[in-house]
Amino acid sequence: MKVAHVMAGAAQGGAEAFFERLTLAQHRAGMEVLAVMRREPARAQRLAESGLAPVELGFGGPFDLLTGRRLRATLDAFRPEVVVAWMNRAAKFCRGASHRAPWALTGRLGGQYDLRYYAGCDLLAGNTQGLCDWIAGQGWPRTRLRHVPNFAADLYATPLEMAAPKRLLAMGRLHPNKDFSTLLRAMARLPDDVHLSLAGEGPERAMLEGLARDLGIAERVAFLGWRQDVGALLATHAMLIVPSRIEPLGNVVLEGFSAARPVIAAAADGPRETIVQDNTGLLVPIGDDAALASAIAGLLHDPARAQAIALAGRAAFEAQHAEAPVLAAWARFLNEAAFLTKGRR
Repeated sequence: MKVAHVMAGAAQGGAEAFFERLTLAQHRAGMEVLAVMRREPARAQRLAESGLAPVELGFGGPFDLLTGRRLRATLDAFRPEVVVAWMNRAAKFCRGASHRAPWALTGRLGGQYDLRYYAGCDLLAGNTQGLCDWIAGQGWPRTRLRHVPNFAADLYATPLEMAAPKRLLAMGRLHPNKDFSTLLRAMARLPDDVHLSLAGEGPERAMLEGLARDLGIAERVAFLGWRQDVGALLATHAMLIVPSRIEPLGNVVLEGFSAARPVIAAAADGPRETIVQDNTGLLVPIGDDAALASAIAGLLHDPARAQAIALAGRAAFEAQHAEAPVLAAWARFLNEAAFLTKGRR
């Protein structure tokens, strides 16, 4: 199988991180992989250091007249069986570059994207069943739609009892969708010996730092900025909190499962599908700081329950969200896409 993955996303983000994980995992598994991406030096260096030197293109706005031609030339030289477009901008350029091409064009969706960009795709992959249902509800044919989940890195290293017992971790872009303000209000309801580490950057940082000061919890909240050492962070914290209002999947939930850390999440679409309530994690109403504080306090006061939830999450990770089962699902998707278009080659 020869597959080209095309990503025109931002420097940071869940889809961008999974693009790296998937392309590198497929490369290690022996697949011929071409990674095409918007220019981003740090990502390009990480891929190249792992043996997968990417092709970097501009992927600019409406006046970018070069990227489309360069993308088509790149794909023609590589001769993939399948091209995977990641998010809207890449899908737009891939559609133009795939006109009368011999390869299958597919789209990978991790959210409720504008489906007009994917009109030229032979198959779509949604990373949750709920997202697939939404795509079908927009009129996309079920026969050209597959559920293909994400995987997280295997981060299990430190037993839960060795983590700092009252240190919480939250990770993500500091954006209204992630609703870290609700988490800070929940922190204000918790005892003074409970601390929070918040890893991420974004437009809400100044507001969140001000809110922490106003709530009198600034000394108990550490703003860490963007971090790549997710495993090390999870190993030293006792619990992962995901307060997002909008979370189509929540790769961070999978990372919590992987590290065998109990996860408490707001009941957005992705966590609600991924977490089995009071088994693999806890769900609380979106935007409810009192309920979130109560759930956190309950696990802090019941280490045996926290441990059971952590181990159940780890078991779910191994069965559904580890590298091997997800690579197998992706192989089935790519083979099906290639088969559907074999007459064009």
